[in-house]
Amino acid sequence: MSGPNDPRGGTRGSGGGTPTDETMVLRLRAEDTMALRLPAGTTHAAGAVAANAGGPKRDDGSPEPPGPEQGARSKPSGPSSLLKSSAVMAAGTIVSRMTGFLRTLVMAAAIGVGTLNDSYQVANVLPTMIYVLVGGGALNAVFVPQLVRAMKKDDDGGEAYANRLLTLVMVALAGVTVVCVLAAPLLVHMMSPEIASDPQRRAVTVAFARYCLPTLFFMGAHVVLGQILNARGRFGAMMWTPVLNNLVIIASFGSFVWAFGGFTESGVSPATITPEGVRLLGLGTLLGLTVQALAMLPYLRDAGFRLRPRFDFRGHGLGKAMGLAKWTLLFVLVNQLGMIVVTQLATEAGSLAEDAGHTGSGITAYNYALLLWQMPQAIITVSVMTAVLPRISRSAQDDDKAAIRDDISYGLRTSAVAIVPCAFAFLALGVPMSTLLYAGSGAEGARGIGFVLMAFGLGLIPYSVQYVVLRGFYAYEDTRTPFYNTVVVALVNAAGSVLCFVVLSPRWAVAGMAASYGLAYAVGVGIAWRRLRKRLDGDLDGRRVLRTYARLVAAGAPAALAGGGVAYALTRALSSSASGSLAALVAGGAVLLVVFLAFARLLRIPELSALTGMVRARLGR
Repeated sequence: MSGPNDPRGGTRGSGGGTPTDETMVLRLRAEDTMALRLPAGTTHAAGAVAANAGGPKRDDGSPEPPGPEQGARSKPSGPSSLLKSSAVMAAGTIVSRMTGFLRTLVMAAAIGVGTLNDSYQVANVLPTMIYVLVGGGALNAVFVPQLVRAMKKDDDGGEAYANRLLTLVMVALAGVTVVCVLAAPLLVHMMSPEIASDPQRRAVTVAFARYCLPTLFFMGAHVVLGQILNARGRFGAMMWTPVLNNLVIIASFGSFVWAFGGFTESGVSPATITPEGVRLLGLGTLLGLTVQALAMLPYLRDAGFRLRPRFDFRGHGLGKAMGLAKWTLLFVLVNQLGMIVVTQLATEAGSLAEDAGHTGSGITAYNYALLLWQMPQAIITVSVMTAVLPRISRSAQDDDKAAIRDDISYGLRTSAVAIVPCAFAFLALGVPMSTLLYAGSGAEGARGIGFVLMAFGLGLIPYSVQYVVLRGFYAYEDTRTPFYNTVVVALVNAAGSVLCFVVLSPRWAVAGMAASYGLAYAVGVGIAWRRLRKRLDGDLDGRRVLRTYARLVAAGAPAALAGGGVAYALTRALSSSASGSLAALVAGGAVLLVVFLAFARLLRIPELSALTGMVRARLGR
């Protein structure tokens, strides 16, 4: 299954040929005659969207909004615009992810990482699941390309089509939101029978859910408004406004700490949290998404887009888009079913582990570790592919299979330079990372998150690879193949999670589920790779890609062994306090990096040499 993808910016949360030499420069072919501002079709509702920043610039460097006659028919964009697009998106993603991560730290300091936080996590993930299920995936993968086409072909630059789409989404989500708030007890029971069987935990979780569920309306508003802006070259707003949401929630949980004390002092639980405390956290969560959505309106006004409700849905292409969306809807349905299985098992395992004295072994540990684990993917792989995806889409329209192969190969090899060492770093240093970052939740809970993070570790490699490979299918507007692939991934992950729950003790069951997550993506990669290779006439540059990954893994394994050994020795000597964890992380990380670079130099990995060369050039060395 796909990771929990959150448009809220926190947990949960997607051309021409590439250079033949091993440089980091993105080149466009001479025949690329338009700056196609195509948001990336992706299963990640968190906003993994692409945009080409070509076209006129304002004094502040932001793109000038295209007029009706301009739309996507501007002059060719050069390498610098692609790099600027990727850089702005990467910067927004980094800040959003960092503030989202800070949000989890404040949450852990306020309510710990045990059963109370598990209740909040179950309630908070419900709106994301429902939003993605009722249309979030379709918006990203299907409707946005249709929106770009409307911009190119319609006399009004696609404004009427965009308003119809916005009206349809808002009306549908308003109805779904009302139904879901009324059905909150049933939804909580669906997500976790373990929680529903405990009257106190059930009452707290349902109360949280009724504050959180209305956020799905604002998620839809934020995504549609953001995609309208992206299609007009204003891609920064969607990447940066989630920061506001994170800041509001940080303030809410910080206020909880100020009013009721930190978790290490209060030991707050579902049985002891007050209605006022639930209300503070619930309203803060709802306010965060509201602010994030409303913050899009000034950007729309500045782009010259006029919001006008339109109910004339028939005969304007929305039916065709719905036809294309059916496979994406099935895609996310399977995705969410797999997620429900993991949530049910993880909450029950966490409850049993906490009864045995081991906190940080439930769904909260799983989600917090997942958030940290996904950051390299969101910052690196997504940024690389969002700059390349418009070219892949154009190549698919031209049936230029060689160009698609080159771009997919480039995306895989370029992202691997950072993804592979990050995966080994999580494996080697997961515990000191977590005991440092989540020290406010208690040492036992923080260690539990660290063990889960280690188990996720190497799964980052197939997770990143599958993201890149699936872009090849989306370029052909093929949503059926990713659906079948997701069915396999979800089944393998669910089966592995059930096996871990049955075989392992409650303390280690969730860590086993994290490992099965990576295993499921490894199976999915094998299937997706074969299907895409067949579609590209049996040529996917496999030998070159495999050689790069093999060399990076050969450099990462001894580096992880050395860095992890140093970190473990320092932790034993200095304890797992915040200061001891910091020393272990810094020393272990330094050793891991030095050993990795030394082995990579011996193995002569060209992609790494190109990356270090670019960094040196930027630093003027």
